[in-house]
Amino acid sequence: MKEKGMLYAKLLGETAVISWQELQPFFARGALLHVSEGADLVEVALAFAEDDQAKVGHWLGSAQVARVGADNAQDWLERDPELWAVVVAPWVLVQERGRQPD
Repeated sequence: MKEKGMLYAKLLGETAVISWQELQPFFARGALLHVSEGADLVEVALAFAEDDQAKVGHWLGSAQVARVGADNAQDWLERDPELWAVVVAPWVLVQERGRQPD
């Protein structure tokens, strides 16, 4: 359990604000995964890092985690929102924070 806490802390420390412009190369390679606003970005990253297939499968199946699609990419390009990201090779997990309802 201590190791899990240490890995969580490490991932939390590696999570940072990033612009859509900086993320575009990862999107082009198909390595960018969107984490829904209701999910804990670092907890998702931890599950990916630990290869927790049950958790990851649940999130993928419920679309809480999904590849960033063209519509999402276009929206982020136009709005330039605050995005948070963390790398869990080969993936970059990204989440928009604080979006105001339309």
